[in-house]
Amino acid sequence: QVRLAESGGGLVQPGGSLRLSCAASGIINSISAMGWYRQAPGTQREFVAAITGGGSTNYTDSVKGRFTIPRDNAKNTVYLQMNSLKPEDTAVYYCNGAIRPFYYSPYANYWGLGTQVTVSS
Repeated sequence: QVRLAESGGGLVQPGGSLRLSCAASGIINSISAMGWYRQAPGTQREFVAAITGGGSTNYTDSVKGRFTIPRDNAKNTVYLQMNSLKPEDTAVYYCNGAIRPFYYSPYANYWGLGTQVTVSS
């Protein structure tokens, strides 16, 4: 069983910073890409950032220059460093990972349960 667990959400003032963490645990042979998505009330879940196993990154335009997505392969953990936060960044942030539990199994998509980020004064 594979599990993704997010942490680090909370309330922050506009202009502040937060660092989210997502740790993958369970039966894991290999992890390919990992990423972050978010969903604000009344909207669809949207892509925020992703990082491949080789370290290539991709960001949605609205967070470029403000967010980074470092990854620690030894810990099966991906982070989302969020700087210069804006009220419109308020959402539940979900971690996503393409994970292969066994060497003979295909990669499958796994999701965490989400962590709330609220940007407000």
